[in-house]
Amino acid sequence: MNIKKTLHKKTIAKILIPFVIIACAAAYAFVPGAKTVTQQSMRATKAVAAHYELTDTVDAMNIRQIITKDSTTTRTFMWQSQLEESDAVVEYRIKGTGEALAMPATNETFTDDNTTTYIHTAAIRDLQPGTDYEYRVGYGKKRSDWTPFRTAQGHDFKALIFPDSQSSDYSVWAQTEQPAWQANPDAQFFINMGDLVDNGQDHYQWNAWFDVVSSMISRIPAAPVMGNHETYDKDWKVRMPEAYLHLFALPKITPETYQNQYYSFDYGDVHFIVLNTQMTEMTQFQPNMQADEIDWFKKDIEQTTKKWKVIIMHKDPLQYAFNSRPEPRAEGFSAEGKTWMPLFDQYGVDVVLSAHLHTYRNRGHIRDFQHDDAGPLYILTGVAGNVRYPSLWKQHRLDEYVAPQPETDNYMTMEAKENSLTFKAFLPSGEELDTVSVTKE
Repeated sequence: MNIKKTLHKKTIAKILIPFVIIACAAAYAFVPGAKTVTQQSMRATKAVAAHYELTDTVDAMNIRQIITKDSTTTRTFMWQSQLEESDAVVEYRIKGTGEALAMPATNETFTDDNTTTYIHTAAIRDLQPGTDYEYRVGYGKKRSDWTPFRTAQGHDFKALIFPDSQSSDYSVWAQTEQPAWQANPDAQFFINMGDLVDNGQDHYQWNAWFDVVSSMISRIPAAPVMGNHETYDKDWKVRMPEAYLHLFALPKITPETYQNQYYSFDYGDVHFIVLNTQMTEMTQFQPNMQADEIDWFKKDIEQTTKKWKVIIMHKDPLQYAFNSRPEPRAEGFSAEGKTWMPLFDQYGVDVVLSAHLHTYRNRGHIRDFQHDDAGPLYILTGVAGNVRYPSLWKQHRLDEYVAPQPETDNYMTMEAKENSLTFKAFLPSGEELDTVSVTKE
């Protein structure tokens, strides 16, 4: 009889072990300071068949996809809820099939601007390249509708690029973003070049930004860039950009101290490096940041085997003289340019995209601070919100194309082929402003 009891206990233990593992995975939460999810211990399981309450009864807002290091087999999903949903989950399946997998999501309490929401993140791995999937999010027996997404494959792709979207009226941002998305439904991800919002602590502005991009960001990943306005509190004083750092779980970097401030990712045969150029704002909190970021940059770019290297940075490397202000300002190069441009030359960067000045300028190829076809192509990407600086800047000697003045909103596309990268700038109407390509055999 005792032998039978022992065997019975062992049998029960064997049955329970998988459920214990799943329960532990569901309880996994953010490591403070990391803000990204390490998924080795989290496994997708078959979704339980059930009748669900759909869409308008789901406590889920700002549903979004975030760029990952490798978009061929991985995808990060995030959303927020008003209430704590400890059993938050993402379900996903190959489009057109019935069987779904379920991945537990984190449940992080985030309070900022006297407002608390719960941030949920699930990083999906082991997807099939070049495959159409669909996903939904939820908790308990409540689910959102199914939304499509597609994994990357090959070297051909299109991306949308939006300059600063900071606004006092985000309906103007919508008038740029929505026509761009409608005209380019084949875009596989989008980049927002920093200053996503005008005030980084203002939760209303973040919700307004997410409302505008909701249709796009739920279907393709966002690759956000931190701008200086992400660092401002409601009194317009500089602080750590807490909202930005929590709202986007970006590819993991080392050291984790700077997680979500800068990062890199691959798409097709392009290696993208997204820099944090907020040295002026962040030095008081992170005095070693610039040296540490340069060290990370060197290690990151030395390790890539991709054909193309593209830099994304908020602050512009060039310095412009004022056209409509009495105080003098010399034309030249910004502190960021003086720091980073020699490194871009050294490591064979192909393209540098920047923002911050709310004007579109194509500067051609620059090396050693002068025009040189051997250097990277430099593009100042423009403005996409209603904060504009009409005719503020004089033309720089290195400008090869300047958008019509006074400046209006614009967006860009990037089309990658095996031997070329092509960048086009458009007005929201679809009128093409500028096009430029770089080629490489």
